[in-house]
Amino acid sequence: MSALFHYAYHVRSLEETRDFYTHVLGCTEGRHTDTWVDFDFYGHQLSLHLGTPSPTTNTGKVGNHLVPMPHFGLILSYGDWRKIADRLEGAGVIFDLAPSVRFEGQVGEQWTLFFKDPSGNAIELKGFKDLSQVYAS
Repeated sequence: MSALFHYAYHVRSLEETRDFYTHVLGCTEGRHTDTWVDFDFYGHQLSLHLGTPSPTTNTGKVGNHLVPMPHFGLILSYGDWRKIADRLEGAGVIFDLAPSVRFEGQVGEQWTLFFKDPSGNAIELKGFKDLSQVYAS
């Protein structure tokens, strides 16, 4: 089965959202109205609606880090992850967890970073040199 992921959530400002998702993240805008906008989030659909965003807290314990919960994100090849990480760094994005390697030399080795959009929605990007390790245990 092949499927695309769809995620809808609240943002405070469509103007800030459009700027961040298109110019910083490199997403393409899709359908929209005066209360919501869709984006192609690297092959997946985000529907961002005006409203009060859900609160996040750094309560997800992963290794030695507490990461924002809830969060969503992408799993990418390492090369694609590096390109987006460089793009975010170049745009001056403030990271909740700066780009780093996690589980180095272990099953599931991955590069990760966490940041928030202008409305405070937490996003994680993971990069794998070997995508077969995504579900390895």
